[in-house]
Amino acid sequence: MLDTAVKALTDEQLEELMKVRQTLHMSPEASGEEEQTARFVVKLLEQIGADRVVSGIGGFGVIAEYQGVADGPTVMIRCELDGLPIEEISEVPYRSQIPGRGHLCGHDGHMVMVLGVAHMLAKHPPKKGRVLLMFQPAEETGAGAPAVIADPKFAEFRPDFAFSLHNLPGRPLGEVSICREYANCASRGMQINLRGKSSHAAAPEDGLSPATAMATLMGELAALGSGGEMNDQFALSTLTHARLGEPTFGIAPGFAELRVTLRSISDALMDDMVARAEQAVASATKELEVSISWHDIFLACVNHPESRDHIIKAARHNGAALKELDFPMRWSEDFGRFGLDGAKSAMFFLGSGENQPQLHNPDYDFPDELIPIGTTMFTTLIDQLLGLND
Repeated sequence: MLDTAVKALTDEQLEELMKVRQTLHMSPEASGEEEQTARFVVKLLEQIGADRVVSGIGGFGVIAEYQGVADGPTVMIRCELDGLPIEEISEVPYRSQIPGRGHLCGHDGHMVMVLGVAHMLAKHPPKKGRVLLMFQPAEETGAGAPAVIADPKFAEFRPDFAFSLHNLPGRPLGEVSICREYANCASRGMQINLRGKSSHAAAPEDGLSPATAMATLMGELAALGSGGEMNDQFALSTLTHARLGEPTFGIAPGFAELRVTLRSISDALMDDMVARAEQAVASATKELEVSISWHDIFLACVNHPESRDHIIKAARHNGAALKELDFPMRWSEDFGRFGLDGAKSAMFFLGSGENQPQLHNPDYDFPDELIPIGTTMFTTLIDQLLGLND
């Protein structure tokens, strides 16, 4: 195994990667819109060097491939291209220049850490197998990983091992956290449209109002999961939007819309929540026209035990503070799709500071101090599985 000194980025590379991160931060693109970000990444990868760079996978996804001489497994390192549809509130000189868009989850930093791995692989290619650096689109909506996997161009790249990380505000800077089994919860958005018949407010009996059904569902859907302390039966149902009729005083409403986010520790619990939610809607809306649609579908992200153990080994090798967790993050990740597609996948978390604003806050900013830590962790994982040339 290469020692840490060999794997370290040079001061010049770190300075350049920080500039790249800040450039990315200024030009965020939301899920499915990452065309310019992908082009920028491709240009950088071609400058750094790779055996092959392939773009346009699952939308705007990009893969850089590095081949070893001997046969061996394929190891994929995955990061995310997309920003968020949130206005950034910041005084930093590199704040977002795109109205209503912000890199407020740290995906700009995740991309740069993987670009750091590209620098390492250009100098120390794998001895065997191959490495894929995957810059994935549309993580925030859950659509990206399924689209990548479904793309015929991905068939030749299917990895044996897949690793990813996410920065974690509220934890000490640089601390490595790894979950025992589930890394992230399953979640999905449920949109319910109810249609009856509007009427004059003076004669509501001449119409068919969805108000009673809506009020019933607001209570029943919320009762599907109360959240609380994370455990092996964790389930949470969050009402996120409600709309009834027109904002007037003269019309008894004829339509309503409800949106709720269902969240659970496992896919089995999610299936149960979905069935109960659909039954509640059916019971409450017998006289109304009803349509249900599902959005932002994330399956539970589950760590493969072999890959989890490699992460623990890499953290210890690099002398990182290590925290092993029994339960997952409440938020969701589409990275788990690669595990369901056959890869031995695992996601770990890097503490981004105890006083760091939370993910998706308008004042969040990725700490550049994490760049060498994430790059070294990924490089060590590759070295453990494939070996790297001196």
